[in-house]
Amino acid sequence: MVADLVVSLSGIGPSTLARCADLADELDRRRVPLSLLLAPRKAVPGEALDWVRTRVAAGDALVLHGFDHQPDPTHRAVSLRRRAEFSALPAHEAGLRLVAARTALERLGLATDLFAPPGWLASPGTVVALRRHRFAVCADMAGVRDLNTGEVRTGRVRMVSEHWSYLLGTGRAARRGGLVRIGVDAASLDRLGPREVLLEAVDLALHHDASPTTYSSTASPRGSTTTSTPSGAVPVRTR
Repeated sequence: MVADLVVSLSGIGPSTLARCADLADELDRRRVPLSLLLAPRKAVPGEALDWVRTRVAAGDALVLHGFDHQPDPTHRAVSLRRRAEFSALPAHEAGLRLVAARTALERLGLATDLFAPPGWLASPGTVVALRRHRFAVCADMAGVRDLNTGEVRTGRVRMVSEHWSYLLGTGRAARRGGLVRIGVDAASLDRLGPREVLLEAVDLALHHDASPTTYSSTASPRGSTTTSTPSGAVPVRTR
């Protein structure tokens, strides 16, 4: 079985733009598209957003990455490891934040029906709310859920690490086939190590014939990833 390779980039902003653009250029040379994770409340209008719009128009996938990353917005007592924004929300409250996030995206001239929760943790209520609000994909820590069919493609996201075992794990996943998910926060790209490890991991996956794709194409073909876009918005492209 041939593996699918998805590379995601978060932490896009004015201070990280040069590193984001450098990584994107390297991946373009390898014909590997990016899945761009964006939290609209944290996005700052300017060059970084213009870059995101350009990348999405060229074929990268835009993924809603929460609203503002406020930890535990319900103020419930939850464990520290589950304090990510959508990790403990019931469906109604998750829906309110999803509506706010989509509205904020529209104001930025962007639209998407792909979702990856902050910390890669989505509560059951969040999954229900995503379906209600016609999202197509939810990518969490353990896999990628097609919200139209309920099918889940297993494959944990591997955030870039400089430890030697990172490359070994990526290579094993690529050899087994299925879904290989590489994630990186742009803030870590200020060091040479994470950048080089990411590119080596991508090259290793490609060496094992992994097929580059984005979160817009990881769900079952039966699930639609189309969405209506507001006037002037950049539509999601499927690759």
